[in-house]
Amino acid sequence: MKLLYSNILPLAADDTQKTIIDCFNEQMRLADTVEIAVGYTSNASLTELADLVESCGIRKICLTIGMYYIEGMPEGAYHTALKINQKWQDLGIGEIRIVKAFKYHGKLFCFYKDGKPLSAIIGSANLGAIKLEASNRRQYEISALTTEENEIEEIHNHIEQLNQENVSENISGIQGMPLVREVNTALNGIELVTSVPQSNVAFYERCKAYVSFFLKLKVPKAEERHIDDGKHYTKSNINVCYAAPRSKRKARDWYETQLTVGADVYHMEGYPQKNCPFFVVTDDGYWFKAHTTSDNNKQFSAVGDELIMGRWLKGRLAAAGIVKPVNNTANDTDREGMITEEMLKEYGCDRLEFKKTGQTALDEEGNELDVWLLSFTAGED
Repeated sequence: MKLLYSNILPLAADDTQKTIIDCFNEQMRLADTVEIAVGYTSNASLTELADLVESCGIRKICLTIGMYYIEGMPEGAYHTALKINQKWQDLGIGEIRIVKAFKYHGKLFCFYKDGKPLSAIIGSANLGAIKLEASNRRQYEISALTTEENEIEEIHNHIEQLNQENVSENISGIQGMPLVREVNTALNGIELVTSVPQSNVAFYERCKAYVSFFLKLKVPKAEERHIDDGKHYTKSNINVCYAAPRSKRKARDWYETQLTVGADVYHMEGYPQKNCPFFVVTDDGYWFKAHTTSDNNKQFSAVGDELIMGRWLKGRLAAAGIVKPVNNTANDTDREGMITEEMLKEYGCDRLEFKKTGQTALDEEGNELDVWLLSFTAGED
């Protein structure tokens, strides 16, 4: 057995000590088969593991995660894990499993080469230890490396038991695991947006709807992203940022959206009058002023910053790991940043719900404004 260390001041690893990260990377380069069972992961460590599997030529891989089925899994890590699991299954090299029978808090890494035991790591380090980031950079872990064949086999047998169908299941088949919503950082520092406690949101959710309506998001299938006829999805709604730029010098901002409602909605009694502001409280705890504009007051937008709605909506998809924000939409020729039906299905929401709560609040000038609840939700066609 050889101890493995973190490298954190004032307990920096010296020349005689090997760090957990260095040892893990070394064993990955030596192995062709890897079995891992941990309590927790992180989005970054999942991506790092997938990259190592590819770069090291791993032929067989199984990652079993033990704590999330009961505690809930961060949605960004969940969606990343789903994509990696699908890739590994398509390649026929492995899978990601979720323990369902109990909360599993072990931390085991088992390595094989040419069908023979190579090594195993056991200790306090979850998968996050292979990719340091702000949340764990100051978290000290200690582990141990063994090359004893009988010890490796015992660890292997334990992981095999974890992977039995009555204990764990492939992540793609998991139903009912709670997801922990990621923070939407796209609204950080936006002057016209404030955060409100979830208790406030819950109050508005309990309010009886004076008027409410759904807005189905118009998006293409992934295979339709490059269709540019006159009826294409870049002409309006959530993907308007891919329409022709307003200026030859500047591409449209990726967060630009147009929330357009139909005549059946804007003719409803209680629908906001054109250019008459009201407050919006979102289901994830943001508060800002909005209004309706355009012909027949059919456009919903935030007051003072046309990107706020997009930052709220697309920011949630980005925080969940569904899509990556695009710095320059003109350069995104593959339209990887275009929101698709598949992305909304993966996120579990495909429409917005607007509800007039019957409540009012005073703005900074003392004007009494209606409060509307805005939710990103799932619906049935």
